[in-house]
Amino acid sequence: MSRIASVLERIDADLPQSLDRLFSLLRIPSISTDPAHAADCRRAAEWLVEDLKTIGFVASVRDTPGHPMVVAHHEGPAGSPHLLFYGHYDVQPVDPLSLWHDDPFDPKIKTIEGGHEVITGRGSSDDKGQLMLFVEACRAWKAVHGGLPARITLLFEGEEESGSPSLKPFLEANAAELKADFAMVCDTGMWDRETPAICVGLRGLVGQEITIRAANRDLHSGEFGGAAANPNRVLAKILGDLHDETGRVTIPDFYDGVEETPTQILQSWTALGETAEDFLGPIGLSVPSGEQGRTVQELTWARPTAEINGMWGGYTGAGFKTVIPAEAHAKISFRLVHKQNPDAIRDNFQQFVRDRLPADCSVEFHPHGGSPAIQLSYDSPFLVKAQGALSDEWPKTAVTIAMGGSIPIVGDFQTYLGMESLLVGFALSDDRIHSPNEKYDLQSFHKGTRSWARILDAVSGASA
Repeated sequence: MSRIASVLERIDADLPQSLDRLFSLLRIPSISTDPAHAADCRRAAEWLVEDLKTIGFVASVRDTPGHPMVVAHHEGPAGSPHLLFYGHYDVQPVDPLSLWHDDPFDPKIKTIEGGHEVITGRGSSDDKGQLMLFVEACRAWKAVHGGLPARITLLFEGEEESGSPSLKPFLEANAAELKADFAMVCDTGMWDRETPAICVGLRGLVGQEITIRAANRDLHSGEFGGAAANPNRVLAKILGDLHDETGRVTIPDFYDGVEETPTQILQSWTALGETAEDFLGPIGLSVPSGEQGRTVQELTWARPTAEINGMWGGYTGAGFKTVIPAEAHAKISFRLVHKQNPDAIRDNFQQFVRDRLPADCSVEFHPHGGSPAIQLSYDSPFLVKAQGALSDEWPKTAVTIAMGGSIPIVGDFQTYLGMESLLVGFALSDDRIHSPNEKYDLQSFHKGTRSWARILDAVSGASA
Protein backbone atom coordinates (compact mmCIF):
# COMPACT_ATOMS: atom_id res chain seq x y z
CA MET A 1 0.00 0.00 0.00
CA SER A 2 1.33 3.47 -0.93
CA ARG A 3 2.01 6.13 1.68
CA ILE A 4 -0.96 8.21 0.57
CA ALA A 5 -3.39 5.27 0.42
CA SER A 6 -2.92 4.55 4.12
CA VAL A 7 -3.44 8.22 4.96
CA LEU A 8 -6.68 8.31 2.96
CA GLU A 9 -7.91 5.20 4.79
CA ARG A 10 -7.22 6.91 8.10
CA ILE A 11 -9.15 10.02 7.02
CA ASP A 12 -12.13 7.85 6.09
CA ALA A 13 -12.06 5.97 9.37
CA ASP A 14 -11.70 9.14 11.47
CA LEU A 15 -14.43 11.16 9.75
CA PRO A 16 -16.83 11.06 12.77
CA GLN A 17 -14.10 12.31 15.10
CA SER A 18 -13.06 14.97 12.58
CA LEU A 19 -16.63 16.24 12.51
CA ASP A 20 -16.75 16.32 16.30
CA ARG A 21 -13.69 18.56 16.35
CA LEU A 22 -15.10 20.83 13.65
CA PHE A 23 -18.39 21.12 15.54
CA SER A 24 -16.52 22.15 18.70
CA LEU A 25 -14.89 25.00 16.78
CA LEU A 26 -18.14 25.99 15.06
CA ARG A 27 -19.87 26.35 18.41
CA ILE A 28 -17.56 29.25 19.34
CA PRO A 29 -19.23 32.52 18.15
CA SER A 30 -15.99 34.16 16.99
CA ILE A 31 -17.57 37.22 15.32
CA SER A 32 -14.65 39.57 14.79
CA THR A 33 -16.65 42.68 13.89
CA ASP A 34 -18.55 42.72 17.19
CA PRO A 35 -16.56 43.85 20.26
CA ALA A 36 -18.94 41.82 22.43
CA HIS A 37 -17.36 38.67 20.95
CA ALA A 38 -13.72 39.57 21.53
CA ALA A 39 -13.42 36.90 24.21
CA ASP A 40 -14.97 34.35 21.85
CA CYS A 41 -12.38 35.17 19.18
CA ARG A 42 -9.61 34.54 21.69
CA ARG A 43 -11.34 31.33 22.78
CA ALA A 44 -11.37 30.10 19.18
CA ALA A 45 -7.66 30.90 18.82
CA GLU A 46 -6.88 29.07 22.06
CA TRP A 47 -8.99 26.09 20.97
CA LEU A 48 -6.99 25.83 17.75
CA VAL A 49 -3.67 26.04 19.57
CA GLU A 50 -4.59 23.23 21.94
CA ASP A 51 -5.87 21.07 19.08
CA LEU A 52 -2.72 21.63 17.01
CA LYS A 53 -0.55 20.66 19.95
CA THR A 54 -2.20 17.23 19.99
CA ILE A 55 -0.84 16.69 16.46
CA GLY A 56 2.66 17.77 17.47
CA PHE A 57 2.68 21.34 16.22
CA VAL A 58 4.52 23.95 18.24
CA ALA A 59 1.58 26.34 18.41
CA SER A 60 0.89 29.63 20.12
CA VAL A 61 -1.59 32.49 20.35
CA ARG A 62 0.04 35.70 19.12
CA ASP A 63 -1.47 38.95 20.36
CA THR A 64 -2.12 41.84 17.98
CA PRO A 65 -3.80 45.21 18.49
CA GLY A 66 -7.00 43.41 17.49
CA HIS A 67 -7.86 39.71 17.63
CA PRO A 68 -4.99 37.24 18.02
CA MET A 69 -3.21 35.22 15.38
CA VAL A 70 -2.50 31.53 15.67
CA VAL A 71 0.96 30.46 14.49
CA ALA A 72 2.10 26.84 14.49
CA HIS A 73 5.14 24.99 13.15
CA HIS A 74 5.92 21.34 12.43
CA GLU A 75 9.19 20.04 11.08
CA GLY A 76 9.39 17.81 8.01
CA PRO A 77 11.95 15.52 6.41
CA ALA A 78 15.31 16.96 5.42
CA GLY A 79 15.13 18.58 2.02
CA SER A 80 11.34 18.77 1.98
CA PRO A 81 9.63 22.03 1.01
CA HIS A 82 8.44 24.53 3.57
CA LEU A 83 4.71 25.17 3.17
CA LEU A 84 2.64 27.96 4.75
CA PHE A 85 -1.08 27.31 5.13
CA TYR A 86 -3.44 30.22 5.82
CA GLY A 87 -7.03 30.27 7.06
CA HIS A 88 -9.20 32.42 9.31
CA TYR A 89 -11.16 31.41 12.39
CA ASP A 90 -13.36 34.51 12.65
CA VAL A 91 -16.87 34.57 11.19
CA GLN A 92 -19.47 37.03 9.95
CA PRO A 93 -22.33 38.29 12.15
CA VAL A 94 -25.49 36.20 11.98
CA ASP A 95 -28.10 38.95 11.62
CA PRO A 96 -30.96 38.68 10.93
CA LEU A 97 -31.21 35.78 13.35
CA SER A 98 -34.92 35.26 12.56
CA LEU A 99 -34.03 33.97 9.07
CA TRP A 100 -31.95 31.06 10.36
CA HIS A 101 -33.62 27.64 10.38
CA ASP A 102 -31.40 26.53 13.28
CA ASP A 103 -29.15 28.12 15.88
CA PRO A 104 -26.15 29.37 13.82
CA PHE A 105 -23.76 28.23 16.53
CA ASP A 106 -25.31 24.79 17.07
CA PRO A 107 -23.99 22.87 14.02
CA LYS A 108 -25.81 19.86 12.66
CA ILE A 109 -25.71 17.35 9.82
CA LYS A 110 -28.83 17.76 7.68
CA THR A 111 -30.06 16.40 4.38
CA ILE A 112 -31.13 19.06 1.90
CA GLU A 113 -32.89 19.03 -1.46
CA GLY A 114 -31.20 16.61 -3.83
CA GLY A 115 -30.29 14.25 -1.00
CA HIS A 116 -27.03 16.03 -0.15
CA GLU A 117 -25.79 15.87 3.42
CA VAL A 118 -24.53 19.22 4.71
CA ILE A 119 -22.96 20.73 7.81
CA THR A 120 -24.97 23.71 9.02
CA GLY A 121 -23.87 26.75 11.01
CA ARG A 122 -21.97 30.02 10.77
CA GLY A 123 -18.39 29.41 9.69
CA SER A 124 -19.10 25.92 8.36
CA SER A 125 -17.94 27.03 4.90
CA ASP A 126 -16.26 30.39 5.56
CA ASP A 127 -13.75 29.52 6.86
CA LYS A 128 -13.67 27.10 9.78
CA GLY A 129 -14.78 24.12 7.72
CA GLN A 130 -12.15 24.86 5.09
CA LEU A 131 -9.44 25.57 7.68
CA MET A 132 -10.01 22.26 9.45
CA LEU A 133 -9.61 20.28 6.22
CA PHE A 134 -5.89 20.91 6.26
CA VAL A 135 -5.59 20.32 9.99
CA GLU A 136 -7.33 16.97 9.65
CA ALA A 137 -5.14 16.00 6.69
CA CYS A 138 -2.07 16.72 8.83
CA ARG A 139 -3.57 14.74 11.70
CA ALA A 140 -4.02 11.68 9.49
CA TRP A 141 -0.48 11.93 8.08
CA LYS A 142 0.97 12.15 11.59
CA ALA A 143 -1.13 9.26 12.91
CA VAL A 144 -0.14 6.93 10.07
CA HIS A 145 3.49 7.87 9.45
CA GLY A 146 4.60 9.51 12.69
CA GLY A 147 5.47 12.76 10.96
CA LEU A 148 4.44 15.14 8.20
CA PRO A 149 5.71 14.94 4.61
CA ALA A 150 6.93 18.55 4.57
CA ARG A 151 7.87 21.34 6.90
CA ILE A 152 4.61 23.13 7.63
CA THR A 153 3.72 26.49 9.14
CA LEU A 154 0.12 27.40 9.91
CA LEU A 155 -1.18 30.97 10.12
CA PHE A 156 -4.77 31.38 11.28
CA GLU A 157 -6.16 34.90 11.42
CA GLY A 158 -8.96 36.31 13.56
CA GLU A 159 -9.82 39.50 11.67
CA GLU A 160 -10.40 38.48 8.04
CA GLU A 161 -14.10 39.30 8.24
CA SER A 162 -13.34 42.77 9.64
CA GLY A 163 -10.74 43.94 7.14
CA SER A 164 -7.57 42.29 8.54
CA PRO A 165 -6.22 45.48 10.16
CA SER A 166 -3.51 43.61 12.08
CA LEU A 167 -2.39 41.28 9.31
CA LYS A 168 0.06 43.40 7.32
CA PRO A 169 1.97 44.65 10.40
CA PHE A 170 2.09 41.07 11.69
CA LEU A 171 3.45 39.71 8.40
CA GLU A 172 6.05 42.47 8.22
CA ALA A 173 7.17 41.96 11.82
CA ASN A 174 7.34 38.17 11.52
CA ALA A 175 8.46 37.77 7.91
CA ALA A 176 11.56 35.72 8.75
CA GLU A 177 9.51 33.21 10.73
CA LEU A 178 6.62 32.91 8.25
CA LYS A 179 8.40 32.94 4.90
CA ALA A 180 8.10 29.59 3.12
CA ASP A 181 8.52 28.12 -0.36
CA PHE A 182 4.90 28.84 -1.14
CA ALA A 183 1.61 29.52 0.59
CA MET A 184 -1.64 27.61 0.46
CA VAL A 185 -5.01 29.30 0.95
CA CYS A 186 -8.29 27.42 1.41
CA ASP A 187 -10.89 30.18 1.11
CA THR A 188 -12.21 29.56 -2.41
CA GLY A 189 -14.58 27.08 -4.02
CA MET A 190 -15.28 24.26 -6.43
CA TRP A 191 -16.33 24.86 -10.04
CA ASP A 192 -19.28 22.55 -9.36
CA ARG A 193 -20.11 19.69 -7.02
CA GLU A 194 -17.90 17.22 -8.90
CA THR A 195 -15.18 19.50 -10.32
CA PRO A 196 -12.41 20.90 -8.11
CA ALA A 197 -10.81 24.21 -9.02
CA ILE A 198 -7.53 26.01 -8.51
CA CYS A 199 -7.72 29.79 -8.66
CA VAL A 200 -4.83 31.44 -10.50
CA GLY A 201 -6.07 35.01 -10.78
CA LEU A 202 -7.68 37.52 -8.42
CA ARG A 203 -8.72 41.00 -9.48
CA GLY A 204 -7.39 43.94 -7.51
CA LEU A 205 -9.53 46.76 -6.21
CA VAL A 206 -9.53 50.55 -6.00
CA GLY A 207 -12.35 52.33 -4.18
CA GLN A 208 -13.05 56.02 -4.70
CA GLU A 209 -15.76 58.34 -3.41
CA ILE A 210 -16.25 61.76 -4.99
CA THR A 211 -18.24 64.84 -4.00
CA ILE A 212 -19.01 67.61 -6.50
CA ARG A 213 -20.13 70.99 -5.13
CA ALA A 214 -21.55 74.08 -6.82
CA ALA A 215 -23.81 76.66 -5.09
CA ASN A 216 -23.44 77.36 -1.37
CA ARG A 217 -26.91 75.92 -0.65
CA ASP A 218 -29.73 73.97 -2.27
CA LEU A 219 -31.58 76.17 -4.76
CA HIS A 220 -35.19 76.56 -5.88
CA SER A 221 -35.22 74.92 -9.33
CA GLY A 222 -37.78 77.41 -10.66
CA GLU A 223 -35.89 80.48 -9.56
CA PHE A 224 -32.38 79.26 -10.46
CA GLY A 225 -32.99 76.43 -12.97
CA GLY A 226 -31.23 77.03 -16.28
CA ALA A 227 -28.72 79.45 -14.79
CA ALA A 228 -27.12 77.66 -11.82
CA ALA A 229 -24.79 74.66 -12.18
CA ASN A 230 -26.43 71.41 -11.08
CA PRO A 231 -23.96 69.00 -9.41
CA ASN A 232 -26.23 66.04 -10.15
CA ARG A 233 -26.08 66.76 -13.88
CA VAL A 234 -22.33 67.43 -13.76
CA LEU A 235 -21.71 64.16 -11.92
CA ALA A 236 -23.97 62.15 -14.23
CA LYS A 237 -22.14 63.51 -17.30
CA ILE A 238 -18.71 62.69 -15.87
CA LEU A 239 -19.69 59.17 -14.87
CA GLY A 240 -21.43 58.65 -18.20
CA ASP A 241 -18.11 59.39 -19.90
CA LEU A 242 -16.36 56.52 -18.08
CA HIS A 243 -17.24 54.01 -20.83
CA ASP A 244 -17.40 54.22 -24.60
CA GLU A 245 -20.04 52.59 -26.79
CA THR A 246 -18.12 49.27 -26.81
CA GLY A 247 -17.92 49.03 -23.02
CA ARG A 248 -14.25 49.99 -22.73
CA VAL A 249 -13.17 52.30 -19.91
CA THR A 250 -12.10 55.68 -21.28
CA ILE A 251 -9.81 56.88 -18.48
CA PRO A 252 -6.40 57.65 -20.04
CA ASP A 253 -3.83 54.86 -19.59
CA PHE A 254 -6.43 52.70 -17.83
CA TYR A 255 -5.33 49.58 -19.72
CA ASP A 256 -1.61 50.00 -19.02
CA GLY A 257 -0.38 46.66 -17.69
CA VAL A 258 -3.41 44.71 -18.91
CA GLU A 259 -2.37 41.59 -20.80
CA GLU A 260 -4.44 39.34 -23.01
CA THR A 261 -5.27 35.98 -21.42
CA PRO A 262 -3.46 33.09 -23.15
CA THR A 263 -5.56 31.46 -25.87
CA GLN A 264 -5.33 28.00 -24.31
CA ILE A 265 -6.65 29.37 -21.02
CA LEU A 266 -9.58 31.07 -22.76
CA GLN A 267 -10.33 27.81 -24.52
CA SER A 268 -10.29 25.92 -21.21
CA TRP A 269 -12.75 28.44 -19.76
CA THR A 270 -15.03 28.07 -22.77
CA ALA A 271 -14.88 24.30 -22.29
CA LEU A 272 -16.47 24.75 -18.86
CA GLY A 273 -19.71 25.26 -20.78
CA GLU A 274 -21.11 28.26 -18.92
CA THR A 275 -22.92 30.63 -21.29
CA ALA A 276 -23.90 34.25 -20.77
CA GLU A 277 -27.48 33.06 -20.32
CA ASP A 278 -26.37 30.56 -17.64
CA PHE A 279 -24.45 33.25 -15.77
CA LEU A 280 -26.88 36.14 -16.07
CA GLY A 281 -30.20 34.32 -16.22
CA PRO A 282 -30.55 33.62 -12.49
CA ILE A 283 -30.28 37.38 -11.77
CA GLY A 284 -32.85 38.31 -14.41
CA LEU A 285 -30.40 39.46 -17.12
CA SER A 286 -29.26 38.02 -20.43
CA VAL A 287 -26.79 40.27 -22.29
CA PRO A 288 -23.24 41.03 -21.03
CA SER A 289 -22.72 44.77 -20.64
CA GLY A 290 -18.92 44.93 -20.53
CA GLU A 291 -16.37 45.00 -23.32
CA GLN A 292 -17.88 43.62 -26.48
CA GLY A 293 -16.60 40.37 -27.96
CA ARG A 294 -15.54 38.74 -24.68
CA THR A 295 -17.07 35.85 -22.74
CA VAL A 296 -18.56 36.29 -19.29
CA GLN A 297 -15.66 34.30 -17.81
CA GLU A 298 -13.13 36.66 -19.38
CA LEU A 299 -15.14 39.72 -18.38
CA THR A 300 -15.43 38.69 -14.74
CA TRP A 301 -12.08 36.95 -14.26
CA ALA A 302 -9.53 38.64 -16.50
CA ARG A 303 -10.69 42.12 -17.54
CA PRO A 304 -10.64 45.38 -15.55
CA THR A 305 -13.82 47.27 -14.69
CA ALA A 306 -15.12 50.63 -13.58
CA GLU A 307 -18.42 50.34 -11.73
CA ILE A 308 -20.62 53.02 -10.18
CA ASN A 309 -21.64 51.57 -6.83
CA GLY A 310 -23.74 54.47 -5.58
CA MET A 311 -24.96 57.95 -6.57
CA TRP A 312 -26.91 60.46 -4.53
CA GLY A 313 -27.64 64.16 -4.31
CA GLY A 314 -30.53 66.50 -3.67
CA TYR A 315 -33.88 65.41 -2.31
CA THR A 316 -34.51 61.66 -2.25
CA GLY A 317 -37.26 61.40 0.35
CA ALA A 318 -40.96 60.77 -0.08
CA GLY A 319 -42.91 63.09 -2.30
CA PHE A 320 -41.27 65.76 -4.42
CA LYS A 321 -39.01 68.72 -3.71
CA THR A 322 -37.96 70.98 -6.58
CA VAL A 323 -34.37 71.81 -5.73
CA ILE A 324 -31.02 72.06 -7.43
CA PRO A 325 -28.72 70.41 -4.89
CA ALA A 326 -25.59 72.08 -3.63
CA GLU A 327 -23.61 68.84 -3.91
CA ALA A 328 -23.72 65.37 -5.45
CA HIS A 329 -21.87 62.20 -4.51
CA ALA A 330 -20.82 58.90 -6.01
CA LYS A 331 -18.87 55.81 -5.04
CA ILE A 332 -16.90 54.08 -7.77
CA SER A 333 -14.91 50.86 -7.65
CA PHE A 334 -12.30 49.64 -10.11
CA ARG A 335 -11.47 45.95 -10.40
CA LEU A 336 -7.91 45.57 -11.63
CA VAL A 337 -6.09 42.79 -13.48
CA HIS A 338 -2.55 41.75 -14.29
CA LYS A 339 -0.07 44.62 -13.77
CA GLN A 340 -2.41 47.58 -13.37
CA ASN A 341 -1.12 50.01 -10.75
CA PRO A 342 -3.77 50.95 -8.15
CA ASP A 343 -2.14 54.32 -7.42
CA ALA A 344 -1.96 55.19 -11.11
CA ILE A 345 -5.60 54.18 -11.63
CA ARG A 346 -6.69 56.45 -8.77
CA ASP A 347 -4.58 59.38 -9.97
CA ASN A 348 -5.78 59.04 -13.56
CA PHE A 349 -9.41 58.83 -12.50
CA GLN A 350 -9.11 61.96 -10.39
CA GLN A 351 -7.57 63.83 -13.31
CA PHE A 352 -10.32 62.46 -15.57
CA VAL A 353 -12.88 64.08 -13.25
CA ARG A 354 -11.02 67.37 -12.94
CA ASP A 355 -10.70 67.66 -16.71
CA ARG A 356 -14.50 67.52 -17.02
CA LEU A 357 -15.34 69.85 -14.15
CA PRO A 358 -17.15 73.00 -15.36
CA ALA A 359 -16.78 76.50 -13.96
CA ASP A 360 -18.23 77.20 -10.49
CA CYS A 361 -17.88 73.53 -9.48
CA SER A 362 -15.34 71.92 -7.17
CA VAL A 363 -14.55 68.30 -6.40
CA GLU A 364 -13.39 66.44 -3.31
CA PHE A 365 -12.04 62.88 -3.39
CA HIS A 366 -12.28 60.31 -0.61
CA PRO A 367 -10.17 57.15 -1.21
CA HIS A 368 -11.41 53.78 0.01
CA GLY A 369 -8.39 51.52 -0.21
CA GLY A 370 -6.58 49.85 -3.07
CA SER A 371 -4.81 46.60 -3.84
CA PRO A 372 -3.19 45.20 -6.99
CA ALA A 373 -4.40 42.16 -8.88
CA ILE A 374 -2.84 38.77 -8.34
CA GLN A 375 -1.87 36.68 -11.35
CA LEU A 376 -0.20 33.36 -10.62
CA SER A 377 1.78 31.35 -13.10
CA TYR A 378 -0.34 28.93 -15.12
CA ASP A 379 2.58 26.48 -15.32
CA SER A 380 3.83 26.67 -11.73
CA PRO A 381 5.16 23.22 -10.72
CA PHE A 382 3.21 23.43 -7.46
CA LEU A 383 0.01 24.17 -9.39
CA VAL A 384 0.58 21.33 -11.84
CA LYS A 385 1.18 18.85 -9.01
CA ALA A 386 -1.86 20.07 -7.09
CA GLN A 387 -4.05 19.83 -10.18
CA GLY A 388 -3.04 16.22 -10.64
CA ALA A 389 -3.68 15.42 -6.98
CA LEU A 390 -7.15 16.96 -7.07
CA SER A 391 -8.01 15.17 -10.29
CA ASP A 392 -7.14 11.85 -8.63
CA GLU A 393 -9.66 12.52 -5.84
CA TRP A 394 -12.69 13.99 -7.61
CA PRO A 395 -14.92 12.59 -10.38
CA LYS A 396 -13.82 15.28 -12.84
CA THR A 397 -10.46 16.79 -13.72
CA ALA A 398 -9.46 19.88 -11.72
CA VAL A 399 -9.80 23.15 -13.63
CA THR A 400 -7.84 26.37 -13.34
CA ILE A 401 -10.06 29.40 -12.95
CA ALA A 402 -9.82 33.02 -11.89
CA MET A 403 -12.03 35.06 -9.57
CA GLY A 404 -13.65 38.42 -10.02
CA GLY A 405 -13.27 39.30 -6.37
CA SER A 406 -10.22 39.97 -4.26
CA ILE A 407 -8.41 38.03 -1.50
CA PRO A 408 -5.91 40.62 -0.20
CA ILE A 409 -3.89 38.06 1.80
CA VAL A 410 -2.52 36.61 -1.44
CA GLY A 411 -1.06 39.97 -2.39
CA ASP A 412 0.26 40.44 1.13
CA PHE A 413 2.10 37.12 0.90
CA GLN A 414 3.74 38.33 -2.30
CA THR A 415 4.58 41.76 -0.90
CA TYR A 416 5.79 40.90 2.59
CA LEU A 417 6.94 37.29 2.27
CA GLY A 418 7.86 37.05 -1.41
CA MET A 419 5.70 33.96 -1.93
CA GLU A 420 3.19 32.85 -4.50
CA SER A 421 0.06 31.07 -3.29
CA LEU A 422 -1.92 28.01 -4.21
CA LEU A 423 -5.63 28.77 -3.89
CA VAL A 424 -7.69 25.63 -3.45
CA GLY A 425 -11.10 25.52 -1.81
CA PHE A 426 -14.11 23.24 -1.61
CA ALA A 427 -16.98 25.64 -1.01
CA LEU A 428 -20.01 25.54 -3.33
CA SER A 429 -21.87 28.48 -4.79
CA ASP A 430 -24.95 27.68 -2.70
CA ASP A 431 -23.13 27.62 0.66
CA ARG A 432 -24.75 30.93 1.64
CA ILE A 433 -21.58 32.38 3.12
CA HIS A 434 -22.19 35.71 4.91
CA SER A 435 -25.93 34.91 4.80
CA PRO A 436 -28.39 33.13 7.07
CA ASN A 437 -28.33 29.32 6.89
CA GLU A 438 -24.70 28.95 5.89
CA LYS A 439 -23.78 25.34 5.13
CA TYR A 440 -20.88 23.20 3.93
CA ASP A 441 -21.40 19.97 2.05
CA LEU A 442 -20.32 16.89 3.97
CA GLN A 443 -18.71 15.72 0.74
CA SER A 444 -16.69 18.94 0.62
CA PHE A 445 -15.43 18.31 4.14
CA HIS A 446 -14.62 14.63 3.61
CA LYS A 447 -13.13 14.76 0.13
CA GLY A 448 -11.58 18.15 0.83
CA THR A 449 -9.57 16.57 3.66
CA ARG A 450 -8.53 13.75 1.35
CA SER A 451 -7.63 16.31 -1.30
CA TRP A 452 -5.26 18.21 0.97
CA ALA A 453 -3.61 14.93 1.98
CA ARG A 454 -3.08 14.16 -1.71
CA ILE A 455 -1.72 17.67 -2.37
CA LEU A 456 0.72 17.33 0.52
CA ASP A 457 1.84 14.02 -0.92
CA ALA A 458 2.28 15.46 -4.42
CA VAL A 459 4.11 18.70 -3.60
CA SER A 460 6.39 17.09 -1.02
CA GLY A 461 7.30 14.09 -3.18
CA ALA A 462 6.36 11.82 -0.30
CA SER A 463 4.91 8.91 -2.29
CA ALA A 464 6.89 5.72 -2.23
